[in-house]
Amino acid sequence: MFPTKIFFTKGVGRHKDMLASFEDALRSGGIAHFNLVYVSSIFPAGCKQVSREEGLKLLQPGQIVYCVMARNQTNEPNRLIAASIGVARPKDPSHYGYLSEHHPFGETAQKAGEYAEDLAATMLATTLGIEFDSNRDWKEREQLYKASGQIFQTTNYTQSAEGHKEGLWTTTIAAAVLIP
Repeated sequence: MFPTKIFFTKGVGRHKDMLASFEDALRSGGIAHFNLVYVSSIFPAGCKQVSREEGLKLLQPGQIVYCVMARNQTNEPNRLIAASIGVARPKDPSHYGYLSEHHPFGETAQKAGEYAEDLAATMLATTLGIEFDSNRDWKEREQLYKASGQIFQTTNYTQSAEGHKEGLWTTTIAAAVLIP
């Protein structure tokens, strides 16, 4: 099986039970009705990104669906959580790209997203032989990566939330869903 399409989704759920909170987050992301199988973080070569709506039309309830997922949960009131998928795609569509998962506590959506995006871009840069200083700020390295002419796109899909004020479980998810 080789994925030809991919879509990204995210969601948040809250419930008194941890598992039900996760289910609610999957529902929020539109993927609760699939049998999800987690895979590692490669953006397949030649894979076309489609919208969530278009991707969901290509799948059937109960289907085994492969995904890269970031997930975070808390039952601590007001605790900030996030789940983020970073994406780095090469300019050459015959070369694979990278996805990364990041699931921090205490980070804003922007900070978590930038970290995940940086991680994916750094992994791709190392496979493409792009030289860089890992001590430089992400924004500086992002410009270097793009200026190399080898990296086409970097982005992130991030969901953040604060823990429920009365201690219900809060779950965040971000996922890259692969379609054969």
